[in-house]
Amino acid sequence: MISHVVWDWNGTLLDDNHAVLAAVNEVCSGFGRADLTWDEWQAAYARPMRLSYEQILRRTLDEDEWAQVDKLYHERYDALLHTCELAADAHDALRSWTAGGRTQSLLSMWFHARLTPTVDQYGLTSYFSRIDGLPGEVGGGSKADSLRLHLEAQNLDPTTVALIGDVVDDAQAAQSAGTHCVLVTTGAMTAESLRATGAPVTTSITEALHLLDA
Repeated sequence: MISHVVWDWNGTLLDDNHAVLAAVNEVCSGFGRADLTWDEWQAAYARPMRLSYEQILRRTLDEDEWAQVDKLYHERYDALLHTCELAADAHDALRSWTAGGRTQSLLSMWFHARLTPTVDQYGLTSYFSRIDGLPGEVGGGSKADSLRLHLEAQNLDPTTVALIGDVVDDAQAAQSAGTHCVLVTTGAMTAESLRATGAPVTTSITEALHLLDA
């Protein structure tokens, strides 16, 4: 029944966990907070992202402070982007889905202006019928509205679509838009948190695609 996959980027197709943690700790340093471990960041991770930072910084953030968080994070993340690699099975997974005569697209809450050239650098652009990132210059929004717009732009029937991502927000967006969803444990949230959504949970994107074919 699934003829189209919408892929998430960070933590799903892109293995960037080390860069994410370094960027989070850049924020911690900027606000006088001790560094976090990856397990501590996973435990704190929430949507909207502002809640995560308010939890780890133990304060309510005003608009100026939130803008500073965003700036600190993305400057450090961008500096480490060149050290990130694709998920080990990314090319094979994307190639096999296309070979089966089905379509796929990419939807990320990372900035569109940074997303599109990065995807191209990794040699993935040709796999996707559409690539959408976050407009504007400050991140942290919900994925639900973005997913609905992404589907409408491609005239896709949500019931024939599956979103593959790595965070609870992906499952919530899929539910809101009426699509299917499979979550992978390769990103910023614990397997327990992902399972609590009720969506199927796998350890790799290859396994996720196998579930869609089951």
